[in-house]
This record gives sequence, structure tokens and C-alpha cells, in this order.
Amino acid sequence: MSGLIGKKIGMTSLYDEKGNNLACTIIEAGPCVVTQIKNEEKDGYNSVQLGFLDKKDRNINKAEAGHFKNAKTTPKSNLFEFKNFENELSVGDVLNVDHFSEGEFVDISGTSKGKGFQGVVKRHGFAGVGQSTHGQHNRLRAPGSIGAASYPARVFKGMKMAGQMGNEKVTVQNLKVIKVVPEKNLLVIKGCVPGHKNSIITINNEI
Repeated sequence: MSGLIGKKIGMTSLYDEKGNNLACTIIEAGPCVVTQIKNEEKDGYNSVQLGFLDKKDRNINKAEAGHFKNAKTTPKSNLFEFKNFENELSVGDVLNVDHFSEGEFVDISGTSKGKGFQGVVKRHGFAGVGQSTHGQHNRLRAPGSIGAASYPARVFKGMKMAGQMGNEKVTVQNLKVIKVVPEKNLLVIKGCVPGHKNSIITINNEI
């Protein structure tokens, strides 16, 4: 699916024609530069690599310098691949927010906020014991049994336990584009998207 790379600016609210207050996310989408075009013969698949946000020359290695030199563009800090662009693109082309139109639906992927090491109540929604009588005194938020002893004598894979929460790739589908602001390369999306402010996200057109 085709799309752009963007940066989450923050959230706001807008009113629709019926007077409903809509929670919206503002995204800076583009300008993105085509840095490489992959094809079936050479790479085994077809895709377009886009670059977003400039990077200082001193922060790149020689391989990256050569890559951006071939693309005839300044070094970029974020590179992502997209498929199924309708228009024929060439290396060096610039894609802006007008790639999207108001009213269409998009899928947005990003890295969710990290919550650190969390217990089973917060991480998986366990209820906890919920009582303070009948001798219960230290199991309020404990996970309980995680497996039998003699058989199978192991903990099954995928067992819901305490651990690192958040900081993983999350995709939210079918988000409506409420407004496109080409002068500032801004998208206003209905609803929320994963990640903290200024985090990098990818916006994909639905197939």
C-alpha cells in the first residue's frame, strides 16, 4: 500500500457539522523524497523507499552517503518502504501531504509509548483477588498459578505474565482524514494514533 512518513505533532479537537466534538491528531506528513526504487528483477520485489527529515552529514557513514548521493538528495534520518503507488515515480521525486484527500481512510503505524515493567493487572487486565478477608493478605495483584508442577512441569509459551509493556509497533486501521493543510504539510486525523509527541509514524492508504 502506498503512503507517506510523518511526525505526530499532538492532539486537538474539532467540531463536525452536527456539532459533535471530535478528538483529532495533527500529523506533519512529508515532504518525503524517493531515495530508491526496488524492482522484481534486481531486488525480488517491487517497492518505493522514501526518506523523511534531514540528517546532519557528520552523522552518516560512507554507505549511507553514497546511497543519498545516488538519490541526489540530502541525508535523511528516516527511511521506509511502501508498495503499490499508482503514479510512476523516479528517484529524487518529492511527495507531499496532497497524496491524501479529505474524507479517505488510512492506516497508521507507530511505536507505542513505553510503560516499563508492569504487572498482570495493568498489562493483561487481571482482576486481582479483590477481597481482604478469609486469610488473604498478600495476593491482591499477584498472577496466581502459572502452571502445574509434576506435569507438564513447565510454563507454556505465551503465558500472560508481568513484563515490559508498550514500546512496540502498533497499527491503527480505518482512521478518517478530516482535513489536509498543504501549505504546512499537515494532516488532521480523527481519533488517536500510537506514539508520543514528535514520534515518527507511517501513514498508509487503504487497499
